[in-house]
Amino acid sequence: MIPDLMPTSSPRVLSINSGGLGTLLRDCARRPQLLSLLLIAASVCTSLAYAWFFCPLDLASDEAHYWDWSRALDWSYYSKGPLVAWLIRGSCELFGSASIAVTGDLGAAVRLPAVLCHCAILAGSYVLAAGVFRSPQAGLAVVACEVSAPIVRVGSVLMTIDPPFLACWCWSLVCVWKALTSANSQRAGVWWVGAAVFTTLGTLAKYTMALFPIAIVGYLIWHQRSEFRRRGIWILLAGSILGWIPIVEWNARHDWASLRHVFGQVGGGGLVGGGFRWTGPLVFLGGQFGMLFGGWLFAFLAAGWRFRPNRERDTGVRLAWWCSVPVWCLFAVVSFIKAGQPNWPAPAYIGGIILAVAWVREQLGGQYSRMVRYCLIGTVTASLLTTIAILFPGIIRPTLARLVSKPTVAKPLPVRDLDISARLVGWKTLSEEVDRVRTRVASTTGEKPVLAGTHWTLPGHLRFYCEDHPNVYAVGIPNQSDRHSQYDYWRPNPIKDAQAFVGRTFVIVGDIGPGVRSGFDTIEPFIRVTHTEDGVPIATWTIWVCHGFRGFPETMPDDVVSGY
Repeated sequence: MIPDLMPTSSPRVLSINSGGLGTLLRDCARRPQLLSLLLIAASVCTSLAYAWFFCPLDLASDEAHYWDWSRALDWSYYSKGPLVAWLIRGSCELFGSASIAVTGDLGAAVRLPAVLCHCAILAGSYVLAAGVFRSPQAGLAVVACEVSAPIVRVGSVLMTIDPPFLACWCWSLVCVWKALTSANSQRAGVWWVGAAVFTTLGTLAKYTMALFPIAIVGYLIWHQRSEFRRRGIWILLAGSILGWIPIVEWNARHDWASLRHVFGQVGGGGLVGGGFRWTGPLVFLGGQFGMLFGGWLFAFLAAGWRFRPNRERDTGVRLAWWCSVPVWCLFAVVSFIKAGQPNWPAPAYIGGIILAVAWVREQLGGQYSRMVRYCLIGTVTASLLTTIAILFPGIIRPTLARLVSKPTVAKPLPVRDLDISARLVGWKTLSEEVDRVRTRVASTTGEKPVLAGTHWTLPGHLRFYCEDHPNVYAVGIPNQSDRHSQYDYWRPNPIKDAQAFVGRTFVIVGDIGPGVRSGFDTIEPFIRVTHTEDGVPIATWTIWVCHGFRGFPETMPDDVVSGY
């Protein structure tokens, strides 16, 4: 049975007359569609304003890395498909000059696609929730919950692979639902084509999109086998295959690098070695509990049971369940092998939040209504406060610094234990010092030094924030402290093409070990760079000037996959 979330208002034409703002507010109260639209517009506008005028955060490592990809467009890359690089490149071409004029760099242009994807996710969620439960109030409730969630708000201003991937997942689900519930076969065909297009794009954003057609096939096998005699599902599957063509083509030319990367990332090494994590699901649940502030995780799990397919007969409810609960359970099972990242099950919450909101609405009319109401208020309040703390860390950082131990030589950055935004600040400070070192070395040696980092996350930041966007290389593999990355596949590079760099002076950022040291004749004492705000040390790096490059050891460690 589909819950009657709220009585819907009778349709009326919006008119703004001499009543002015009062009339508008009354119309908003009576028209959840209008209020949803205004809420989406407000969320998008605040995200734009934040990115262009108020953002205190530098690019995240992933953002800088993908921006570096966008400067060398390709059909795919080492660890991901090409969509994120294409979107960033397009945005920088169109809005790069404006971004530099307003903010001083390309950061706002890099992040603009994330805001647009945020808008698409909110709009798609409204369409799906309002349509599935035949209630615009349900759509409004889902939008309100999403704009208060930190994972959604932060995702609206950080341009990683998740915003375009989740937008494609959301609209693929909308299109499939429209196709399966359309009485007109021709119109249904159009919706299937739309689902195929979004699935294709989603695959180019993130490989996890492969789970979407699998979920749809599972739904059809269980509930509507007759659809396999129609062309719709085959259009969707064709679109899924189409998205893999450029990725497979690139990998065929690069020794199947992405396949090996993903296999290691999901615990392939553990499988081969017999590793098994009995506590993995507990770690997984802990990560999801923290990301969803407990309340929404409980609501999601309860809704998964409440709206299980053998109890509900509505197509939309069943689709939302199949595209959320089994996907979430898959990552829970994988946690026995690999802990993964907290955002891995994110696509499960596209349909899952719709079911969770419906479940909460039911409980608000039951015997536990007061407790549910208090939990809801507490969850939303904590979500909003956390979002503010993440986006404006300067507000809370002094308090966090008082809660941790004093900085020591052994632990110079204790605030990073609590401040999750600390990794998004200080990169301009580092790059300014690197530029000064580069200038000094160039004036001494007569040529510009080679710039490199000892971890794959460093080259993107250095290239983005250093003057003239110089080429930057990753040299962490000889250190045995890094994994392979896209930088190993851009040639020439110091590891695979040593002859092209012999005799050069390098400026290297990061800790260097024997493997890197052995590649140079002489190395100057390191320079320590520490970024502080309000007297609180937040980030620190070492800069090394290494003279007389002669090549790194030929024996390299196996690929180490960690956290990307």
